[in-house]
Amino acid sequence: MYIFGQSVLRKQAEDIPTDYPNLQELIANMFETLKNAEGVGLAAPQVGLPIRVVVVDLDCISEDEPQYKGFLKTFINGHIIETSDDLVSMEEGCLSIPGIHENVKRPSRVHIKYLDENLTPHDEWVEGFVARVIQHEFDHLEGKMFVDRVSPLRKQLLKKKLIGMTKGKFSCHYKAKPNH
Repeated sequence: MYIFGQSVLRKQAEDIPTDYPNLQELIANMFETLKNAEGVGLAAPQVGLPIRVVVVDLDCISEDEPQYKGFLKTFINGHIIETSDDLVSMEEGCLSIPGIHENVKRPSRVHIKYLDENLTPHDEWVEGFVARVIQHEFDHLEGKMFVDRVSPLRKQLLKKKLIGMTKGKFSCHYKAKPNH
């Protein structure tokens, strides 16, 4: 897992060709990494690849949220086309920013276009928690992180922790690639 401060997390990710080498293996590895880190979403830049691939596993919260039973999705070349005007605030965390959780305001609905793992195109509106997870992960594809969306005051209060993170001062229970 790449951690805050690494340049790949700030690059705009590229769309990939449909014949991208070892794509199915990459997707499987990303789901395994996500499961081991106990997260709900993972974008390719978080594993060092500046490409537009995201995996989402909401099945892991289905014990408390039964509507997400079996929800495992892959988003290839995903883009947000449009968002609703209403904003909802919710606490977010990120595997690339271990130990920090902040309230983030995001639109409640988003219009997305993407290819699934079978390269089938999708054009749909998603809402609620799914929309939040997708926005968080798609932000990674744009070189953004959730701390970019907190208030200036909160960002100032986080500054010391974030600087420490770039120097390797963090702890997490999953394998993380230290900054160099």
